[in-house]
Amino acid sequence: MSAEFIPAAKPIIGDEEREAVDRVLRSGMVAQGPEVAAFESEFADHFVQGRETVAVNSGTSGQHLGLLAAGVGAGDEVIVPSFTFAATGNSVALSGATPVFADIDPQTFTLDPVAVEAAITPNTKGIMPVHLYGHPFLVDQIEDIAKKHNLAIYEDAAQAHGASWSGRSVGSIGDFAMFSLYPTKNMTSGEGGMVTCATPEIARNMRLLRNQGMETQYANEIVGFNMRMTDIHAAIGRVQLTKVDAWTRQRQANAAVLNDGLAGVAGLTTPYVAPEAVHVYHQYTIRVDPTERDRLREALKAEHNVGSGVYYPIPNHRLPSLEKYAPGLDLPETERAAKEVLSLPVHPSLTAADLDRVIAGVTAVLSAGA
Repeated sequence: MSAEFIPAAKPIIGDEEREAVDRVLRSGMVAQGPEVAAFESEFADHFVQGRETVAVNSGTSGQHLGLLAAGVGAGDEVIVPSFTFAATGNSVALSGATPVFADIDPQTFTLDPVAVEAAITPNTKGIMPVHLYGHPFLVDQIEDIAKKHNLAIYEDAAQAHGASWSGRSVGSIGDFAMFSLYPTKNMTSGEGGMVTCATPEIARNMRLLRNQGMETQYANEIVGFNMRMTDIHAAIGRVQLTKVDAWTRQRQANAAVLNDGLAGVAGLTTPYVAPEAVHVYHQYTIRVDPTERDRLREALKAEHNVGSGVYYPIPNHRLPSLEKYAPGLDLPETERAAKEVLSLPVHPSLTAADLDRVIAGVTAVLSAGA
């Protein structure tokens, strides 16, 4: 097979990022310092209209500390999707609260408002919806439910840099929002996370919690963690911030090509985009007949040298680490999605020839199985 492998996801690191890292190393200021402060400010201005933003060492750290900073703890319940990466449920459990899993809307793969309302109990403190694959959750309906029941919203925006709903930026909706900066996200800092905060209190709590509970050195106010971002990572993130908008436009253009090329292919459904949504395509996720999904994935790699991914094959409420929170729970749309979804390459480094090969491969494999 002569064609170069097309990976499902690919971090893009260039000379500018390398130069930024060298600049920090030469400065001698490697731990949390001026690069982190500048990155926080620039990220806030770029994505969330200046809402105060706190940098941490990973998206999971941001989600965990965000919950603690917002006052979530033992005895509380937080409603989360089961169809997502385990960090969502993990962060609730790590806070001492109980993750309550709810089913998803089959079109957007995000929390189903009807299922959310049915999961509310007197112990429910908030709702943590995920903007999955880069598509916003159903903001209007979830907000209505939160207001009706006096609940907080905590956004998992790990995959949604630059997404929006009815002109409202993802990350500016909830009490806090977590963005991941993992290498394969729409932009990266090498590793890291950003938490956008609705109130000065949550922001200050975040800053204390990430830095051993102190704002002034050695004057520890609370018990905290070491979850700081380094200036090395922040320098990478600052460069990536200048590129992410162009990358997002390319992801959207690539998705449009895939939509056109895969339209009408039997046994396949292309991604839905709500009229109110701007989708940033962290993943381009199709649905495939469950009897064909795994065969398609294997044949794409073996016969066409095209990578793909299943996000996520095991719902959170079925994981050994989290199933104790959901004994006997039945989430039919979540279970169906886990058997049907397949994410195809959509990253901005793809060429027109790459996209043609993805389309041709999917079409050939599914046609052969028809």
